[in-house]
Amino acid sequence: MSAEDVLDAESAPVAAGEPPLAGKRARRSPWNRTRDRVFAAAIVALVAVTGVVIGVNSDSAATVTQVATTLPPGLPPAPAQVPGSLTELWQAPSSSTPVPIGEANSVVTAEKGEVLGRDPYTGDVRWRYSRDLELCTVALAGIKVDAVYRKDTGCSEVTQLDTGTGRRTAQRNGDAELGTRLVVDGSHVTTTGKKLLNTWRDDLVKSMEYGQVPAIVNANKQPRTGCTYGTVAAAAGKIGVIERCPGDPADRFTVYRATNDEADDPKVDYSTVLAGKNAKVVAMSGDLALIVLPEEKLLVIYGGDGVQKSAYPLDAPAADLAQDPEGGIMPIAWTAQGVYWFTGSKTMAFSRDDLTPRWSLNGSVGPGVTFGEQLVVPIKGGLAVLDELSGTTIRTVGIDRRGYNGPVQLSSVGPVLLEQRGPTLVALK
Repeated sequence: MSAEDVLDAESAPVAAGEPPLAGKRARRSPWNRTRDRVFAAAIVALVAVTGVVIGVNSDSAATVTQVATTLPPGLPPAPAQVPGSLTELWQAPSSSTPVPIGEANSVVTAEKGEVLGRDPYTGDVRWRYSRDLELCTVALAGIKVDAVYRKDTGCSEVTQLDTGTGRRTAQRNGDAELGTRLVVDGSHVTTTGKKLLNTWRDDLVKSMEYGQVPAIVNANKQPRTGCTYGTVAAAAGKIGVIERCPGDPADRFTVYRATNDEADDPKVDYSTVLAGKNAKVVAMSGDLALIVLPEEKLLVIYGGDGVQKSAYPLDAPAADLAQDPEGGIMPIAWTAQGVYWFTGSKTMAFSRDDLTPRWSLNGSVGPGVTFGEQLVVPIKGGLAVLDELSGTTIRTVGIDRRGYNGPVQLSSVGPVLLEQRGPTLVALK
């Protein structure tokens, strides 16, 4: 054994920075030997390499987050009357936003794997959230934006962002299907799908699963098996879905609660077999649900007890309703007074309170929204400004959509009107 391996019996530990006691020899570091230094260096190198491997392969390494350091400046309100002309301010690709998103004095666009918060006037990017995953869909939920990303075979990665700054406020993994859309109702968000519906609270905590649950905790809790789902709507903490189940003579409409004691144990308010097939739930308001039965050419309103309250003739081309809408959500818009449904060739107006029909506008290209204090509905070549109660056209405003002839969804932020034209968002003023 060498002198280096022997501890002086009279040695004592020496505090850092203190000289050794007189007449005593300080203890030499046990890491002074060559083999120890080599071993320590190997450990450091291994930790460094492991850190690099984890970093390169982790989700966070492929995420770019650039938040706005200050809140955006306030915007003036929209004019009381729609201007006689509107000029395009800017446009940007936004294929992952089914409808325009304007909130907190910002406009949000989403394309491929990137979500951007923009200045409403210029389109300049204020904040950015980007991943190397493909976006499934993005929607405004209250004052936050929910961005759903694809991973593996489903839309399982969900990030919630503050619309003003882009700051991440919540995140979760889920089981949403490819092609999903988000149904937003107050404090809950529901993902659509053919075999599974997931509902989250506004903080992205899962509150309900309905359908083919991938990891069953409580067996035999789902009310039916083997069904596929059509359109979905929500209101007042309840979710309504069109079901197509083996053994049923026609489509079924089911309403269940957004929450229960267990997230995989739905509490069903009612489930009723409808009078026909190819049915669609257009909208829900309070305990009421508006159902369209294309084969019977009827609009039917159901009450909270599952009993039909009233029915109205449906005047819409059969081609408009031949298929379920993309993502299982009917193209509707809400104002303080009404609900507006775009059938594919016309816009139909309903009372917000009791869902009774009011009027329809032929030749439209989307549902209407309130801009300032007036209702505007997109039409070919521009906008129609309408009396909201009667549907009378007050005037029209021409807009050059540069050859785009498809459906248009509207929204606004301050004095800026937003048009979603297919995969492109356009800002007008």
